[in-house]
Amino acid sequence: MADELIFRAERSFKSIPSTSWSRLAGASRSASALPYNPFVSHAYLSSLEESGSATERTGWLGHHLLLETADGILLGAVAGYLKNHSQGEYVFDQGWADAFERAGGDYYPKLQCAVPFTPATGPRLLVAEGNDRDMIQPALAEGLKELTRQTGISSAHITFLPKDEIAVFETDGYLHRTDQQFHFINEGYSDHDAFLETLASRKRKGLKKERRAALEGGITIDWLTGKDLTEEIWDQFFAFYMDTGSRKWGRPYLTRKFYSLIGERMADDILLIMAKRDGRYVAGAINFIGGDALYGRHWGCIEDHPFLHFEVCYHQAIDFALAKGLNRVEAGAQGEHKLARGYLPVTTHSAHFIAHPGLSRAVGDYLERERQEVEQMGEILSEHSPFRKGERQDN
Repeated sequence: MADELIFRAERSFKSIPSTSWSRLAGASRSASALPYNPFVSHAYLSSLEESGSATERTGWLGHHLLLETADGILLGAVAGYLKNHSQGEYVFDQGWADAFERAGGDYYPKLQCAVPFTPATGPRLLVAEGNDRDMIQPALAEGLKELTRQTGISSAHITFLPKDEIAVFETDGYLHRTDQQFHFINEGYSDHDAFLETLASRKRKGLKKERRAALEGGITIDWLTGKDLTEEIWDQFFAFYMDTGSRKWGRPYLTRKFYSLIGERMADDILLIMAKRDGRYVAGAINFIGGDALYGRHWGCIEDHPFLHFEVCYHQAIDFALAKGLNRVEAGAQGEHKLARGYLPVTTHSAHFIAHPGLSRAVGDYLERERQEVEQMGEILSEHSPFRKGERQDN
């Protein structure tokens, strides 16, 4: 069968039929081998492209690797981008780029296999339902290396991939990098109060006080999804995003059109948690609903209120996950302040192929030390969790 397989790189999701992409495990609710991950869906990825958010102009030139049969049936894929910078990735390699360029090399362009602007773990080696994952996934990993060599670029980086895919890449000689995020794990709690009962008394009282304080001044919270997501609502949320994003990043990544497109194509996969005061919305956070997880992405506000960020982004997300029976909440990159609110340290993974042997050795040595530091930090942070001792296991 291997002789019948064909690799090709495709620049645009417009040229990839959504019906073919939806057969990839994890990319649709109907594909059952993996829990649905909204960020690898055709709807999400094509919206990033068509909205002008992730395009050649913004430094994200599509270079998606497809593995097909001779008659064009899609067996596997990796969403990838040729990039001339390292922005919007949340796994930082600017130091590697600086060192290589000081030594006379060209680090950019590079191949980035990730979901643009989205630090959420999800499948990267996508395999169509009914096919042999043990054959297709290693073929895709090797195909990325060959694509890197053929295009003459410096490297390929696969970020925020699940732990079970790391073994595929390490077997093929990729470098393994780790980092940390903070996730809420649902241990079968009936509601938020049941979760709070597992915390140390002082922490429990502190969080209850924080939640009450966040809603002072007549603030109420709405959960908006599906048909609730009108263009008027998107206008309001985009104003929050632009105000906060401009102060945080200088230039926000996502365009207004992006929100219209995802509202049209995947509204049932979206949860807006919106805070209202005096009859108008003043803050909100966007979340995406997966098959087993709620993914918090970004928030914005046009009024500052104490603790409102924590309520909207973390406490309400837990409320929703428990109400819908989701296994966890992934609240985005970084943020040790999440620990006190029941989000525990979880290791994230990425894989890296660097074509230049010298740079690869140097980065490999660095990553070995970094992995040890990440592991040690995770142990230290777990010791400072808000849970009563013995109440839950480390993740």
